Amino acid sequence: MKKPITTLFMLMSVDGKISTGDNDALDVDKDFPQIAGVKEGLSQYYELEKQTDLFSMNTGRVFAKIGINEKTDEPPKLPVSFIVVDNAPYLENKGVEYLAKKAKTLFITTTNKKHPAFKIKKQMPNIEILLYDKDIDFADLMEKLCNYGVDKLTIQCGGTLNSILIRAGLVDKVQLVVAPALIGGKSTSTIMDGDSLHSIKELSKIKSLELVKAEKLKNNYLLLEYKVNN
Repeated sequence: MKKPITTLFMLMSVDGKISTGDNDALDVDKDFPQIAGVKEGLSQYYELEKQTDLFSMNTGRVFAKIGINEKTDEPPKLPVSFIVVDNAPYLENKGVEYLAKKAKTLFITTTNKKHPAFKIKKQMPNIEILLYDKDIDFADLMEKLCNYGVDKLTIQCGGTLNSILIRAGLVDKVQLVVAPALIGGKSTSTIMDGDSLHSIKELSKIKSLELVKAEKLKNNYLLLEYKVNN
């Protein structure tokens, strides 16, 4: 299958949580800086994030959660292109416009024929819309991205989409920055959510990993890198 080399890059707690709670008001980017013992080493994650690929996949929900629809400043232009999965949509007109100003190219992947990106695209030619009828075919999406010159892709999505991509064999590498925290909560999102397995027949969906790197960072943080055995 033709696809970019993909890396799942995430910040998580020791118990695998990628959020501080079970609603959009709670978020590690906003909340970790307030927690003693965690905030001191957080900058290491952002420094590593700057070294990720020039194509980045995320979701409209994640961008909406960090307030992208309310941004009023003029964003600096980045050499990075965003691939945003957004069916609901979570992105509003202002959010789409802001991301398009910020990104080299903004790819909106959606099943929503009324997505705000269709309107904004008329004024901003660096927006590309990849429309699917009912469900997004992520294997097909990866192939389409290759046709746009996407050779390496960093994935920074939520637990549900991470699960879909990993189980479909679309993730090649995993890079985790582990914060020294235990969050808990059975409904708090983890690095992989989605449907639970229900039978022995589904064990093939479990992906084994090959450890490439384990590095102790400052302030009790860890950097873990794995190859996914697809």
